[in-house]
Amino acid sequence: MNFTLHPQLMADTTILGDLPLSRVLLAKEALGPWLILVPRYESLREIHHLSEQDQQQLMRESSAVSALLEQDYQAKKINIGALGNLVPQLHIHHIARFSDDIAWPGPVWGNTKGIQRSEEVQQALAEELRQELSNIAGFSAINA
Repeated sequence: MNFTLHPQLMADTTILGDLPLSRVLLAKEALGPWLILVPRYESLREIHHLSEQDQQQLMRESSAVSALLEQDYQAKKINIGALGNLVPQLHIHHIARFSDDIAWPGPVWGNTKGIQRSEEVQQALAEELRQELSNIAGFSAINA
C-alpha cells in the first residue's frame, strides 16, 4: 500500500500505529483525547471512494476507537467528523468530549483556542493510548 501522510496531519499529531486499514493519530490539541483515523491509501479524499469492504473496515475501526474513548476515558460524548476542507486527505476525527472541556457544548472547531499539550504530556498520553489500542484486533504500534 503506497501511503504518505499529509504534512499538516504530520505537524498536528503524533502517530500511534496502524489498524488493518487506517493509521491512528493523536492530535496535539489539548482537548480530548482526540484520535484521527487515516485510511492508508494515496490521494483518497472521501469515504465513498473506498471499496465497500474498506468502508465496512473503516466503520469497524471507527467503532472500536469510539468505544475505547468512551469506556477508557468516560467521555460524555464522542464527536466524529470527516471535514477535509483544509486537509483534503481523508481523515476521520474521533474526539472524546466532556462537559467541562473548553468548547463544550459547542463544536471543537474554532472553539479551542488552538492550545496544544506539552511534548511530555503528549508522549505520555500517546504511550497510554498505544497500550489501550493494542486490545483492538490488528493494531500495530508505531513509536515515533
